[in-house]
Amino acid sequence: MPELTDEAVTDEAPGGGDTTDRAATDDGCPRTDDGCPRTGGDGRAGTWMTPRAYAASRATLWTGAVVLVTDSDGRVLIQSVDYRPDRLLPGGAVDAGEAPSAAAAREVREELGIDGRFPRGLAVDWIPSDAPGIPPEMGFPGEVLYVYDGGTWPAERIDSVRLPAQEITAIHFAEPATLPALMDPGDARRTLSALRARIGGAGAALLEDGRPTAPTALDRLGVLRTPRPRQHWDWCPGPVPAHLPVRDRAGWLFAPDGRVLVLIARATGAARLPSPTAGTVTGSAPLGYRYDGRGAHLRAAARLTGLAPAADPAYARLLATPEQVRELSDWGPAGERELAAVHSARIRLSLPAAARTPPAELPEEGIRW
Repeated sequence: MPELTDEAVTDEAPGGGDTTDRAATDDGCPRTDDGCPRTGGDGRAGTWMTPRAYAASRATLWTGAVVLVTDSDGRVLIQSVDYRPDRLLPGGAVDAGEAPSAAAAREVREELGIDGRFPRGLAVDWIPSDAPGIPPEMGFPGEVLYVYDGGTWPAERIDSVRLPAQEITAIHFAEPATLPALMDPGDARRTLSALRARIGGAGAALLEDGRPTAPTALDRLGVLRTPRPRQHWDWCPGPVPAHLPVRDRAGWLFAPDGRVLVLIARATGAARLPSPTAGTVTGSAPLGYRYDGRGAHLRAAARLTGLAPAADPAYARLLATPEQVRELSDWGPAGERELAAVHSARIRLSLPAAARTPPAELPEEGIRW
């Protein structure tokens, strides 16, 4: 930042002394601490600018704030509005002198009739002045837009939404993969980036036109860009009854820190649990099964001691918390019961509860613990 000086100040102090701090030199020129001469355009030492000139040199940007809300199935709340065809997150412009988080709370109250505070940021996006779809006559200078975490709303809170007489015509809960078809492209990119940041748990993502400047594994693999398979099946503890066919087997395979192995399809970004035999394991035990009306989807839990080199290049192997695996999947209400069984198995295996950190891709050459 340049050194500022009042426009009314002259080189002469009221007592007649020179206000410029000059080092003793042979040529009488002001010098920096390292002895090099420096002068501004008006003869003052330093890089001087008046407050007016400095203010004129700064970029002008709009500021906005939106709130990302999901339901218990991981679908995103978006709004239909009466002034444009695509859908939006709740939110809007930050008023003069207003904090962005206060603007987020005000907009949710005005648009949905819901009181709340949303202090946790998910993303800060820089939107360029030449973003498509903005009328030239608007003189759009660019915008910094804050995305706040509205959390997961239960059914009773969703039922309490009250829309205003104008502007917001309806709300919808959309599968993340459908957002590009429902929203402006930049809004959809921003929303998916913010949702991945929420799942990752590493703090707010810095975005430029909706794209992370430091992509995580979830960003690089494009998770949630295709619809999550809907698996709203009943969860049944215990062994599979003899009369039920077993349709598939999957494992909750724990690393020593309490995270579990999850596979991400590189072509689609879809997440799934691995086979119970995907690595070297100890303490394997049946966990229960999901019943889809025709057969059983068996689940087992075990402790991972190692992974061989990757045999299938179509999948990336990540470590994630059990909660993150559920958030990358669409398991319905029974997902909570399965998650409870997973943590009971973790305790039996004497493993810690994993802290939420960004899912980490494992090396292709494998790993041993």
